[in-house]
Amino acid sequence: MSKEMSKTYTYEDNILRYEFLNNDFTEDLYKEFDHKATELGLNLKIDDLLSGKVVNLTENQAAFHPKYRKNKGFIHEFIKSDTDFAPDVEGLKDEALINFMYEAQSAENIVSLGIGGSYEGPKLLIESLGHGEVLSEWKHYFITGSDRIELDETLKKLNPKKTVFIVSSKSFTTDETIESLKDAIHWSGDMNRFIAITANKKEAQKFNFKHISQFDNEIGGRYSIWSRISYAAACFAMPVNHENTFDNFCLGGSIADSYISDNEDYQKFVKMLAFSDIWFHNFKEKNTRAILCYDWKLRSLPNYFQQLEMESLGKRPSKNSEFKKTGQIIFGGYGPTAQHSYFQLLHQGTQNICADIILNKDNEYNGLAYSQGVTQARLLSEGASNLLKKEETINGNVPVNLFIFDGIDAKKLGFLIATWEHRVFISSVILQINPFDQFGVNAGKIYTKKYQIKKD
Repeated sequence: MSKEMSKTYTYEDNILRYEFLNNDFTEDLYKEFDHKATELGLNLKIDDLLSGKVVNLTENQAAFHPKYRKNKGFIHEFIKSDTDFAPDVEGLKDEALINFMYEAQSAENIVSLGIGGSYEGPKLLIESLGHGEVLSEWKHYFITGSDRIELDETLKKLNPKKTVFIVSSKSFTTDETIESLKDAIHWSGDMNRFIAITANKKEAQKFNFKHISQFDNEIGGRYSIWSRISYAAACFAMPVNHENTFDNFCLGGSIADSYISDNEDYQKFVKMLAFSDIWFHNFKEKNTRAILCYDWKLRSLPNYFQQLEMESLGKRPSKNSEFKKTGQIIFGGYGPTAQHSYFQLLHQGTQNICADIILNKDNEYNGLAYSQGVTQARLLSEGASNLLKKEETINGNVPVNLFIFDGIDAKKLGFLIATWEHRVFISSVILQINPFDQFGVNAGKIYTKKYQIKKD
């Protein structure tokens, strides 16, 4: 990092380095927010979350995602035979997963049906951790919506006898997934080639699945990456040179959980993220934050964080809170691509924004991407005007959160995602809102059904 670049706060551990750039969120402001956090019982609420107590007050539920990663997920190791790779079925401890795995041994294609958290999490894991040599020659396809064209364009390339389906839905009433499932069943004609992963076994049984794997209802969709929802990624796409890849992913999340309980430096780091998000939104009119990843393997991370933040914090303001603006608008993508589209607005437009930039310093495939990320952090935070024509001047004055990794692996990714979850949870405590319900999402489902009935 350039010595000239303005840094107002830094944090570093053995997993990541963080720099807070060009920021007027001062230490005094931090202390004011921290005092408010103490008044609201932040530490006790974090303890309640991690210990499995009720934290989703509107639905009277706990949030079990920390428990899942503490227990290192649902799968423990992979073993190599002379002919192929398969999970240690003793470690799975789930008859449905075991039986489906044997069914899939003769397949070439895996089609995952799911949307929201049932799509974003597994896709992210496969892209980020399934790089290089993988468990088998399986090809993986994702189907997210109810538009038959999406499914048809995928299935027309595949052989039904060489294709299995993983159907992921917490409620098993999600319209898009159910419509795709009906078409997939008609195409395949063999329910032995399907597995349902759900918290609602009763609904899944209506489709005569031979394999149903159930997880806790206390796992929210946007937190389900730690659960059986990630079965496809963990069993079919993890690299064989790391026997415990999914375990290490959960371990990274568990480390973040331990840090948020007893590591003061880490606690301040995450609180700084949450407090400044609220500060910039409520007092600096910065209602939008761009998340930009400069590592191709992490290209879907902005979409994942978009759902995590906007579903969790996109709530009506609490009547008890002085902060009347809740979650920011989150968008972003793969940094080098973004530079050739919406970066024009970021650099010279009139919108007030913040930015999160995620870098991999040890990228053996693309050192240019790291240099680009550092450069863009400088331009966004400091601007540019010296020796430039007036029309070439760059605005600057964008607060930048810079996350730097020396290589990306399963543990580091798990740590980053859990850290983001803690950022969101702390924000929700200060805003006095519930980050675990999603009645806005549910409204779309309810009113769509009403519209369809009226139309019919």
